[in-house]
Amino acid sequence: MNQLSRSLFAAALLAAAGTTFAAAPMVKTQAPGFYRTMVGDFEVTVLSDGTVDLPMDKLLNEKPARLQGALAKHFLKAPVETSVNTFLINTGSKLVLVDTGAGGLFGPTLGKLLASLKAAGYQPEQVDEIYITHLHPDHIGGLGSADKAAFPNAVVRADKHDADFWLSKEKGEAAPADKKAYFENAQGALAAYAGANRFKPFEGNTELVPGIRATSSYGHTPGHTSYVVESRGEKLVLIGDVMHAKFIQFDDPSVTIAFDSDTKAALASRKAAFADAAKGGYLIGAAHLPFPGMGHLRSAGKGYEFVPVNYTVPR
Repeated sequence: MNQLSRSLFAAALLAAAGTTFAAAPMVKTQAPGFYRTMVGDFEVTVLSDGTVDLPMDKLLNEKPARLQGALAKHFLKAPVETSVNTFLINTGSKLVLVDTGAGGLFGPTLGKLLASLKAAGYQPEQVDEIYITHLHPDHIGGLGSADKAAFPNAVVRADKHDADFWLSKEKGEAAPADKKAYFENAQGALAAYAGANRFKPFEGNTELVPGIRATSSYGHTPGHTSYVVESRGEKLVLIGDVMHAKFIQFDDPSVTIAFDSDTKAALASRKAAFADAAKGGYLIGAAHLPFPGMGHLRSAGKGYEFVPVNYTVPR
């Protein structure tokens, strides 16, 4: 390199050193959410439908000061960004989805189920059965619309008590104005399946496929149901909306929420579910625990401690 070339090269380096570049824009999204683990021989994949901000300080039936203290203890503030989780169980012979998220019923922060499902390596056409814990919109919105089923080959199951209540036109017409949408959403989401004879309610405690059974946990809604998954001596119980607020309801299961149809029955179901999970030492999964929404309970004084699952890679 001659003297002129060296001078030009040095000048270029100096110019580059003085150049400023715009900062990379913030993305502010997550990857499609799934978490996979094994329960015996069954593959369980938690699928995130997204999160929604809930005014827990107004929804929970507890003194404001106590609620604020519980929020602060968990480094939270209202509204609380709350997960909506669904659970996909591959038994080896059946692909079963428990709950379907909100679909388009709750705005743009939810409705991520299909993206999460596909990211997890599955397609909607592969789902054989869909078990609904209850017919609130954030659990049935992902089923699709009256014109098109999002899961074209699936049979949908739910407790008859919930079906008879939320699918009743008479009850919907008599409902308060702020509750009518619950009935309309349930009827719309299930229409395509009912029209094709693929909505099949069950009654009470029922084995639905080998290794998965429904067990009644009424209260949050008239037919609220939990699902017990068992394989090779391992157990997972999907408790749906038996609880909503991790930051206080484990410490004090007596705290109830405005969404409950029957507060006393919902409280009894929560206390029974927590006590049995702590005694049995098995996994629980819940729709509104922070994603991936699975862990164990152990007794802690008058309440419980929730121990989230350890991150694992299925083998």
